[in-house]
Amino acid sequence: MEELYKKSYTISGGNFDTAGEVSTQIKSVLKTIGINSHIIRRVAIATFEAEMNVVIHAIEGTLDLVITPDEIRITVRDRGKGIEDIELAMQEGYSTATDEMREMGFGAGMGLPNIRRNCDGFKLESEVGVGTLLEISIRHDLE
Repeated sequence: MEELYKKSYTISGGNFDTAGEVSTQIKSVLKTIGINSHIIRRVAIATFEAEMNVVIHAIEGTLDLVITPDEIRITVRDRGKGIEDIELAMQEGYSTATDEMREMGFGAGMGLPNIRRNCDGFKLESEVGVGTLLEISIRHDLE
């Protein structure tokens, strides 16, 4: 399938100073391309939540963005502790964030459920002690 845009972003685990910058850059790209504002909102929520999961739970990660005429594909790979129980992690309110992170306003346990709610395609794989792979897609049409 034809790719209109492709870019890879690096996310630093534990770096709350730059947290959210990747999702902000992606939102700007989508506006420039002319993606519908409703779709931009869905992508912004999903990418912000995914980015924050890397910042909170991993050592480092990458977010790969691919935009085609029909969909926006986002792949997030991180190197970190991984997810022990994906089914449990998908439950609203479940979180393994530390008390310190919660005091900063993060780790409410809504990240993965919010990502899934805002995507058309959702795949999550994880290996404890290695890291996590998240693949999401959101359909759109350029108007």
